Amino acid sequence: MNEKRLNELISNKKELNKQLNFFVKKRVLFSNRFDKFELKGHLEKAKHNLRFVNDNYKLNYLDWVITGCYYAVYHSVLSLILSKGYFSKNHDASLCILIREFYEKFATDINFVNKLFINYSDVCFYVQSKNKRELTSYSSNFVFSKEEVKETIEKARKFVNKVEEMLENEL
Repeated sequence: MNEKRLNELISNKKELNKQLNFFVKKRVLFSNRFDKFELKGHLEKAKHNLRFVNDNYKLNYLDWVITGCYYAVYHSVLSLILSKGYFSKNHDASLCILIREFYEKFATDINFVNKLFINYSDVCFYVQSKNKRELTSYSSNFVFSKEEVKETIEKARKFVNKVEEMLENEL
């Protein structure tokens, strides 16, 4: 997903809901009963991926670090959407539910008053990390600067920690 499309979904709730309906019709987004164990499992997988990231950073497999960072973020997103009763088989569908249910300008759940929300930089990081992961997975590029990778690791760690804090009551 490019930044233009992301901004369109963020700024236009009708377009966001249209996209969500598309994912439901394509059978990649489902309503799902709340499953605390599955939610915890995705969060643990996110943390596991962060450990994988740290190990591979030391070994200088920076392309795998980028991939691991994305999957740490993705599994934390899956835990968030599960907390709202959704299951997704599609990365962009997960992003759309994340925006609708947790983005600070859309979130209306009264139980989340004075709670953390996903902000614009969080949503952008999700999209950017997905795009970088696709670059590392589907191109011949495997050389990245250590500084860029280190920044990605830190952002992924902060994202996962934020999600864990948001889900504190669910865990």
